[in-house]
Amino acid sequence: MSRAASLLESADPPGLGARNAARPTLPASIVASAIIALIAAAAFLAGWMPIGFSIATVFLFAGPHNWMEARYFLSQMPARWGPLRAFFTTGIIGVLLLTIGFAALPYLGRAGRWTDAHWDVASATWNSLMLIWITLLVGLRSRQHPRRDWAWVTPVACLLVAGVWLWPQPWELAMVYLHPLVALWFLDRTIARRKPGWLIAYRKSLLLIPLALVMLWTRLADAPALAGQDMLTLRITQHAGAGLFEHVSPHLLVSTHTFLEMLHYGVWIVAVPLIAMRGSPLNLSAIPLVRRSNACRGLIVTLLAVGMAVVVGLWASFVSDYAMTRDLYFTVAIAHVLMEIPFLLRTL
Repeated sequence: MSRAASLLESADPPGLGARNAARPTLPASIVASAIIALIAAAAFLAGWMPIGFSIATVFLFAGPHNWMEARYFLSQMPARWGPLRAFFTTGIIGVLLLTIGFAALPYLGRAGRWTDAHWDVASATWNSLMLIWITLLVGLRSRQHPRRDWAWVTPVACLLVAGVWLWPQPWELAMVYLHPLVALWFLDRTIARRKPGWLIAYRKSLLLIPLALVMLWTRLADAPALAGQDMLTLRITQHAGAGLFEHVSPHLLVSTHTFLEMLHYGVWIVAVPLIAMRGSPLNLSAIPLVRRSNACRGLIVTLLAVGMAVVVGLWASFVSDYAMTRDLYFTVAIAHVLMEIPFLLRTL
């Protein structure tokens, strides 16, 4: 831990930020080529060996991508919140309470011996609270500079709440598949601010994603069940929606989810840090909160050092019991899904 803290305390050598800013910008064509290569490779591996690729990507990238997300979000928070205090306070409290509630559901379900109907009510209640929280954040954001006319969000949220109660399981599955795409939205906003010359090439390269999905679905529409009926394979297929879409090939579902997750990991581990961060992610000088006070600096150093320790511990736990750790990770990881919402709203 002390080693991690010392690394986080270190700053880049003087002048490195200026040298980074002065470096020649890569041509947009090279950037687009790299994105297209990632999309093609992820689609190929997800279609060819979905279970193995899913196991490998979660093992390698689940922890690091959460750490990189936390590091990025810290850099987006101003040192003094001022008129943003209500927005950030609502965001943080919502993330904490919703995460605790989500993590408690499995224990409450087992203790109460819930039936499927009980689970549907619990799921619909949690998702309704999440939608109400998002609506509150939208209202707070719309009154900030630049002001937005987002009055339409409230009636849409009401319709979504009704949909959550009518179809709780399809809603949850939609969240599983749509969440990885939020990273591409973050990257779009980051490129627009930091590298606007890349934006058109980036957006054009994204057209390969629906093409890759169509190719996967065409090739795997009638694919046989995945080999192996061990508990890990069953958990991965259930997470991808095999229990809900009984007449859809589990191979297709797992390949689709794994493909999208790999894009998500690539954005947060490579693309966003490369574009948005100045120097090493361990350099804290670009985090405004660090400059607020010594207490804030110490808190941030501690949080990121603990995060590093958790990443290492997660790898060790995966080696010890991959199936249990995967279940635990995807339960707790709802926190980073929720945390993306207020910061995405701030970019709009």
